[in-house]
Amino acid sequence: MGVPLLPAAARRLEGKVALITGGARGIGEYTARLFFKHGAKVVIADIQDDLGHSLSNNLCPSSSSFVHCDVTRENDVANAVDTTVSKYGKLDIMFNNAGISGDLKFNILENESLDFQKVLNVNLLGAFLGTKHAARAMMPARRGSIIMTASGCSVIGGACPHAYTSSKHGMVGLMKNAAVDLGRYGIRVNCVSPHVVPTQMTRDLFKLEDGDEFPNHYSHLKCGGMLMEEDIAEAALYLGSDASKFVSGHNLIVDGGFTVVNRAFCSYDQSDN
Repeated sequence: MGVPLLPAAARRLEGKVALITGGARGIGEYTARLFFKHGAKVVIADIQDDLGHSLSNNLCPSSSSFVHCDVTRENDVANAVDTTVSKYGKLDIMFNNAGISGDLKFNILENESLDFQKVLNVNLLGAFLGTKHAARAMMPARRGSIIMTASGCSVIGGACPHAYTSSKHGMVGLMKNAAVDLGRYGIRVNCVSPHVVPTQMTRDLFKLEDGDEFPNHYSHLKCGGMLMEEDIAEAALYLGSDASKFVSGHNLIVDGGFTVVNRAFCSYDQSDN
């Protein structure tokens, strides 16, 4: 077994079953590893079959699985949920994490409608389908936690291209509506919203080559280091665990204070003291 479990008393997801879309790499991979450490059975859903199978085998073949899933296809999402319930008997945590950035074009005249639609299909439609089918599986138990990976761009404009920003704003709206709709079944729905995390997708977005240093100026919180995948996994752990049993309809922003600053009026000295 490649990933050791924590001592029983420290496991925050003991006995729970989690399904993670986009779980084969990046934030999804780190979350899968953390959930497993905390005692959850984990199903990794992704289109990257080799990475998904490898991660599942590295965790523990008896307590983790991989299922191929294109989140823009309803049959794939329904199958991922059904496979999870069939194999492990239930679904406690649905992490709608799959997402793409789209073209890095900020001028709306340069944006192509096909790219805009593709980003919305993966990011927003994918979250809708994941929420819909997770709810179907969770309703009989009258409990569950649905989490969506939104973004700091869900609360500000101008930081990312139009399609990505629109999809993440839409995701927060979806989350709020679903939280109201599903609350009567004891199902909680929340977003976790990271700012810039140096995943491979983000490196590709910024066109960074292997060995290039990732820019470290995306936080006003000077606590050493930078925002990493494991920080978002820890936030998802909180939202998936019973520690947040009364938290629903919340957009948990993990950005070191970046989105609270109005740069046009900011008079604080951000230099190191």
